[in-house]
Amino acid sequence: MGESLPFTSVRAGGTGEEALSPREVARRLSLSRREFLRGATGAAIGSALSGASPFVYGDEPRRKRKIIVITFGGGARDQETFAPQGQENIPHLLNELAPQSSFFTHVTNQGILGHYVATASLATGVYETLNNFAAVPPDHPTVFEYFRQDLRRPPSDTWVVAPSNGFNRIGESDCRSYGMGATVILPKHLLQAATAGSGLNLNHLLLDNYENPLYTPTLEGGEFELQQLDQILRLSVDDFMAHARTLSSPDELSVYVARRLMQQEAPSLLWITMHDMDIAHSGAYSLYIEGIRRTDRLCGEIWKAVESEPEYKDNTTVFILPDFGRDADYDAGGNGFQHHRTGDAASRTTWMMALGRGVREGVIYDQPMQSIDLVPTLGAIMGFSPELAQGKQIKELL
Repeated sequence: MGESLPFTSVRAGGTGEEALSPREVARRLSLSRREFLRGATGAAIGSALSGASPFVYGDEPRRKRKIIVITFGGGARDQETFAPQGQENIPHLLNELAPQSSFFTHVTNQGILGHYVATASLATGVYETLNNFAAVPPDHPTVFEYFRQDLRRPPSDTWVVAPSNGFNRIGESDCRSYGMGATVILPKHLLQAATAGSGLNLNHLLLDNYENPLYTPTLEGGEFELQQLDQILRLSVDDFMAHARTLSSPDELSVYVARRLMQQEAPSLLWITMHDMDIAHSGAYSLYIEGIRRTDRLCGEIWKAVESEPEYKDNTTVFILPDFGRDADYDAGGNGFQHHRTGDAASRTTWMMALGRGVREGVIYDQPMQSIDLVPTLGAIMGFSPELAQGKQIKELL
């Protein structure tokens, strides 16, 4: 197995050794991931010049192609994931998905490190500056709006499955020249509507926010959500509640809803945001590890659904990436795994894997890229133009 490159002992302040710049720390994090993955999976080092992309362009292939984006709030540090000491927590990502993927080891988030605003930035290709705890739409057009407007797609062809109240406006922006975006489905709202008056205690599936206990908006769910259950997911209230009682976390509920959407609506652009690992804010390391392991398992389940659903099999590209990372143990101003307060290199430097249709398998790329590069890349793959996005196309995927 590859060994992590040493960098935590050479930091600013107190050691007498030369301080490393944030850029150098980020570079070493990326190289550490690269070397670990090379040893663990046997993947090759790739470059943008390593050959033509397997993507085949043309109206017919683009029309049929499907994209699933999986993000997760808070991310996880390498020592609990893509490093020798953390590999036991990610058997599906490491052993099943990474060998089939193009893996990008150096993805930087230069924006605000709050979950809603960071996910909104991923969805617009612009570092948004909105209030992370306000139910407001993004300022810039979303990928869903570009997709629907340029390709003339119906509302049923793009969906967002979101983890909490704070995400209910992420489907479309406040930009007047757009406005036709994704339908956002909030599984917790569905559950709240389904359980209203039943006396069932499913509070473990309804916790809205791990980061700020003072911000606990009341979950809402009523006739509209019951119509979503019946008309879109084709589920009775009794069946939905019966399944919910078998689940242990909100993310399991989200993935269940996402899989129903795949079966009933088969959207071409599906965005799933998970949140369980952000339980780290509670300060319980064991719960943080449990969240990582559950997220790993659920990513594997979504990929199995892609391979088994006729509408998705051999026709789908999946992107998996954290919104950002977490504080390093060695930063005196941070809280280690618990938070992402400092904005240090560890909390800003993450990774992305792409797998499925049109992706080179078993290749690692360590060239720096930004999280906002995702939207322009999706546009190039699917044939729409995200004209206000500020990221760049990821050439290794085109």
